[in-house]
Amino acid sequence: MAKYGEGDKRWIVEERADGANVHNWHWAETDCLPWSKTFFTKSLSDLPVLTGEGNLYINTKKVEKVDGEAYVNIRKGKIIPGYEVSLNLSWEGEAKDGEGKTLLKAEGNVEIPYIADENADEDPEVRVTVKDEGPIGRTLKEAMLAKGKPLILEKVRDYVKAMAKGGPVKDELEAKKLAPKNSSTSNSSSAVVSKEKTAVEKEVKKGGKKGCKTITMSEKFNCRAKDMFEILMDENRWKGFTQSNARISKEVGGQFSIFDGSVTGINLDLQEGKLIAQRWRFGSWPDGVDSTVRLVFDEPEPGVTIIKLTHSDVPEEDRYGNATVVENTERGWRDLIFNKIRAVFGFGI
Repeated sequence: MAKYGEGDKRWIVEERADGANVHNWHWAETDCLPWSKTFFTKSLSDLPVLTGEGNLYINTKKVEKVDGEAYVNIRKGKIIPGYEVSLNLSWEGEAKDGEGKTLLKAEGNVEIPYIADENADEDPEVRVTVKDEGPIGRTLKEAMLAKGKPLILEKVRDYVKAMAKGGPVKDELEAKKLAPKNSSTSNSSSAVVSKEKTAVEKEVKKGGKKGCKTITMSEKFNCRAKDMFEILMDENRWKGFTQSNARISKEVGGQFSIFDGSVTGINLDLQEGKLIAQRWRFGSWPDGVDSTVRLVFDEPEPGVTIIKLTHSDVPEEDRYGNATVVENTERGWRDLIFNKIRAVFGFGI
């Protein structure tokens, strides 16, 4: 993920002298890290976990640190969040006996090393430690894992949802929607809106289903077409170049599961060395939404293969409202599949 403030200037358009960003057509980028720190501090500080159950008393103390980067891009009114943050949270616990006497007071730490937009549909790893590793200290730690971890993950999910809605710029966007338009510019504004609507309608038609896009790519490899076909249809080779679990049927109508089950689907048509057509679905997509992948193999000369990818009906947003699905899917094909195959099997040109 590109770091905040380091976007390609060809795409980050300079602000106008009057400060206007008409219809949010240009990229408007907001640094959300300070807001993220405030969000987690309010959500996770002094959070009760146990208040006497099993003679245990546990609560969070304060958010010690939030590191990383977080931003929201706005273009044509569309919210595109990006974040990779980690946080550290202190907690304290007390164990008492049946008469209410304190057996042990202990402190510990909660670490969440990676909260990212690319994993918005998954709960992040949560690590819990305690300073006193004795029997009672371990009991407090286990209780924090059992009761405290779900509470913390709930707050993380709230953060993911808030970022998908615009984070700190949500109120600003809603205010702009409600603000009355200047009558002197209504005609020109209507013309611009009409043009934008026409452009969007064309994009939707081009992508097939409403709210979906089509990804097309053409990639060249230094190998025979049958070799590439075999790699893409062999689950052991998939495991090798992706470093993740895969199950792939080689039969038409057979099912497949790749990237540790994140992507599942069905083989629609298989022609060795010529064509792979599949139905693809990502686990983070809205229910009932799937896409179609067509990989056409061409070998213009022996030892040189060109793959033409058409990935149609890719939804613009996932089930959580993140509008980075098309971008992430295209990047995944390029970086996690095609470039990995070149690197691992030596098929680069």
